[in-house]
Formats: sequence, structure tokens, C-alpha cells
Amino acid sequence: MACQRIIPTRVSFVVMSKPLLTVQIVNWNAREPLRAALRSLLTHPPQCEYEIIVLDNASSDGSVQMLEKEFPEVKLLASEQNLGFSRGHNLAARAARGEYLFILNPDTEVLPGALDLLIAYAEQRPEVAIIGPKILNPDGSLQYSCRRFPNPAAALFRNTPLGKLFPNNPYTRDYLMTDWDHNSIREVDWVSGAALFIRREVFAQLGGFDEQFFMYCEDTDLCYRAWQAGYKVIYYPEPKIKHAIGRSTDLVANKMIITFHKSMYLFYKKHYARRTFILMRPLVPLGLALRASLFLLKNAKDALWRRLKK
Repeated sequence: MACQRIIPTRVSFVVMSKPLLTVQIVNWNAREPLRAALRSLLTHPPQCEYEIIVLDNASSDGSVQMLEKEFPEVKLLASEQNLGFSRGHNLAARAARGEYLFILNPDTEVLPGALDLLIAYAEQRPEVAIIGPKILNPDGSLQYSCRRFPNPAAALFRNTPLGKLFPNNPYTRDYLMTDWDHNSIREVDWVSGAALFIRREVFAQLGGFDEQFFMYCEDTDLCYRAWQAGYKVIYYPEPKIKHAIGRSTDLVANKMIITFHKSMYLFYKKHYARRTFILMRPLVPLGLALRASLFLLKNAKDALWRRLKK
């Protein structure tokens, strides 16, 4: 099926055989990682009917042209503006025809057998709504991708530089679930949206991602609502995905820091009791102020170093 250039409010394509799986990716200026992600999907496809949907968020790096030229089998939704992660995936999901959705970042690579393992597990466990595979760093080391819902202490260390100053503190270890080796199946609070497998009917029932979250915490929020609705969220380590953290957001790192803190603030406000929210509320401006200070210091240091080298 040829790629199709569309605007966000007009989603339609010719319906052919119904796939069991839809793999969907939201892309913004990540042409090279996206190319690698798609090649991995096509090299290691599932043994069933499937489709790939890429929603491009008004990229200016030639991503759309690359997709049209090199991946004609991919369904392309080309937005004229940056819709963000949540809205982009919701739009892709409305265009999807698979029974299952596999939400992937453009900076991921699917390893052999991963898609078949996810489908087989979902078929065997109908009570499970969301599955998170094991995610690896590019060097093959473990990337912590399933976590507990944050509490005030964890938020303090995660939202401020305290986490880097004291990386082995018990609150961060508890939040990241470092008390086990991540080699066994386990019910978890939430799994990363970098590689999140979900039943399409459940995604629709939950209303998809909350579009108040432009980026970050939308996965935490989705899993929180899934648990509240009586569904299970499972970490399943057999299927494996590689993920290069931050590759798709490096160019706008400062804006992403602000977006992250805003999203965390929204999550606390939306789901936590007023008393807990009041405890967490100051962490957002505190985290932003501390990170901004560190950023300014780093820039000043880099500028001084450049002058000294001249």
C-alpha cells in the first residue's frame, strides 16, 4: 500500500485484509533512527498479518520524503503541525485496524521474535491489557522500563538533581524496581511508552492517551487508568527491544525538561489526593530552577572553555 499524505483531521485509507497487529510510531525529526526502526520491523516481522503506521509531526529533516521513497508499505500520516506524542498516537490508533497496538518510539529497534512473543502472550492472557517488553540500551544493558507509581520521596529525587547526586538512594531504587533482575514476568504499575503493547479495544475504552500530556507521563497515566478500570499491566522480558534514550529529543533538550516537569505536575494533580499533591507541587518549580541553574553553569563553563582554546 502506498504512503498517504494527510492532515490530522482527515484519516482514511483503503481497507485491505484485516491485520492482527498494528505497529504505530510517532516521529518528529528523527529520520535516521526511524529508518533503523522500520528496517528492524521489516527484518523481524510477526508471523501474522500486520501493518505499520507512522504519524509524522511536521518534521523538517526529510523524514516524510524518506518514508515515501524507502518504505512504501508503511501507512504515513503526515501532520502539518507538531501534535505531540499523545495526540499523535491517538490519531494513529484511530487509523489502526489491528486487534493489538504496539506503540513504539522512532529510536527503537525490534529484536528477532519480539512481536510474535508479545502476540502469543496476549492471546494466552486475555485479562492482561498492557504488556511491556524488556528494553535494552544500545550496548545491550538493561534499560529500566517498568516502574512503580511515584510517591513524594521518589518525585523529589526524580524531579531534582538530587537523583544524580545520590543515584543509589532507596527511593529511586524503589521507583525503578531495581530490587529484582527484570528477567521474570511480573505485574507492574506501569511500563514505558517507548515500547508499549496494548489491546486496541482497551486503548479505545480508556480514551487513548490523555492529550493534556504533550509528551512524558502519558504512559504512566494510561497504565494508572488501566489498573483503575480493572485491567492488568505486565512486564514480559522475553521479547526484547533496543532503545536509544533521548535520540529523538536531543535537539530540544531544554524544552523537553520543562515539558517533563509540567507533565509530572499534571499527573500528580490528576491522580493523587490533595494532601499528596500539595507535598509534590513545589517540586516542579524547584526541579526547573535547579536544572536551569545547572544548564546555565554548564553553558558558561563551555563558553569559557571555547575562549581558552582560541
